[in-house]
Parts: sequence; structure tokens; C-alpha cells
Amino acid sequence: MNDTLTQIVREEVDLEGVKKRPLKEHPIAVFDSGVGGISVLREMVKEMPWEDFLFYGDSKNAPYGTKTRDEVREITFRHVEEFRREGVKAVAIACNTATSAAVRALRIEYPDLPIVGIEPAVKPACTENPGKRVLVMATPMTIREEKFHKLMDRYRDMAEIIPLPCAGLMEFVEKGKAGSKEVREFLKQLLWEYMEHPVDAVVLGCTHYPFVQKDIQAVLGSQVKIYDGAKGTARELHRRIKAAGLERENKNRIGHVVFQNSAPTKTKMALCEKLLVQE
Repeated sequence: MNDTLTQIVREEVDLEGVKKRPLKEHPIAVFDSGVGGISVLREMVKEMPWEDFLFYGDSKNAPYGTKTRDEVREITFRHVEEFRREGVKAVAIACNTATSAAVRALRIEYPDLPIVGIEPAVKPACTENPGKRVLVMATPMTIREEKFHKLMDRYRDMAEIIPLPCAGLMEFVEKGKAGSKEVREFLKQLLWEYMEHPVDAVVLGCTHYPFVQKDIQAVLGSQVKIYDGAKGTARELHRRIKAAGLERENKNRIGHVVFQNSAPTKTKMALCEKLLVQE
């Protein structure tokens, strides 16, 4: 990412000062179970470089994909309520698992707050590869959810959709090991069947997975098309903010990003900044 698109703010945010500004000038909260949602944040910064963003990674409670639906929903509601107290003008749930568990209920609970979630990019993968094999890599909980099964049902006549639970993959990103020998070996074991019997497309159904996209591509081959939902989510967030009349008027400014994390070690915070600008 071009560094001129955003500023990373390392000092503490003056939340009381934020609340005194017009609502249009309040930040947008982006939330994930860890650092994976930064793959979505990057697209949002590109889409709306004039806006300010607060990224919260709940690395202390990660992974969400192996928790129960009720656990994830309770955690997500707790964080959204905290964002409201901090004065954000919109919330993006940059986590497939949390979206599946909570986004519908959140919109009912907070009808005046623009809220977007993310879902696996099954639609473009199937419509652009009719009659072919589409592998959906996601967390175990995302694949168990009714929301995901309804999504598959809408497009299963277009292509052969193969869901693959990937427990353990997001942890490589959380530990800063994308591109490592360890993640390549993990992926070779996870994907060995699809190396023997190739697929035509892969859907990255967890926001952590774009950071290991090059590793997945290396294991499955350059001919495999890879899809994720980050750009679509960024466009939808922009649309909802405009519809609510909350878009910043000054589009010539350079927005800033503030990182917060439930496990805020120096290593973790440095990883957040690195992932934001990583190409």
C-alpha cells in the first residue's frame, strides 16, 4: 500500500476529543478476532483514504473459528458496544466467523449504526468458473454455520463447491509466520488432496488467509484463481456510510489508522503496522 494513503497513529487517541467533533468526523471501527481483518482494512483505506479508522484485533480470544456460535456472538456484541461508547460512526465486522454469528442481530440491536460484515466470495468464484471445482477454505465454525450453507445452496448448481475447514491456519498469520517454511508444510498437508485432484478456484473464507495467499498459490499452482471478499466489503461500507449521510466532507485529507489489540505486545502491534502496508 502506498504510504501516502494513510497515517498510522501510535499515540493514545483522545476519545473525548473525538466525541466533540461532528459525527461525520468520527472514526470507523474495524473489528476482527486477530490481525486478519487488516486484509479488509487495507481495502477500506484504499476505498476511503480520507476517513479515519480504528482497528481492533481480539488476539487474546483468537481463534473464533473453534468457539461456539453463542460465545462468538457474545464477544462481538461486547466489542460493538464498546465501539459505540468510543464514538465511532460505523462498524465493519472484518471476520467471517463473527459475521456469521452476529451481524444480523447487531443490525437489529443498533438500527442507526451502519454495520457491515464479510462473507466468503462464493458468488464471483462460481459465476466466473461455471461447471468447475471451487474450494472454499474457512474456519470450522464458518463452515458449520447455516448462513454459509445457504450461501452454498444459492450457487451449487453453477459449480462444484468444496468446503474445507482449516483449523490452525490463521495462527500462522497471528504469529507473523506468513511465507514461512512452516506454513508451506502445513498447507501441503492440508491441501494434498487438491494437489492430486486440482481445483480451479479457491475462496479465502477467513480474513487471515489473504496474508498466506502466496503460500496457497505456491502449493496449488499459478493456474488456480483465488478470491476473497475484502474489496466488496469495502465498497459496501462506503455505500452504507454515504447512505447514512456520514461521509467526511473533506476528501483531500489523509486519514489515519489507530490499532488496538486485546493482547497488545510490541511484537503484535508491530505486526499490525507491517500487515497494513504489506503488498
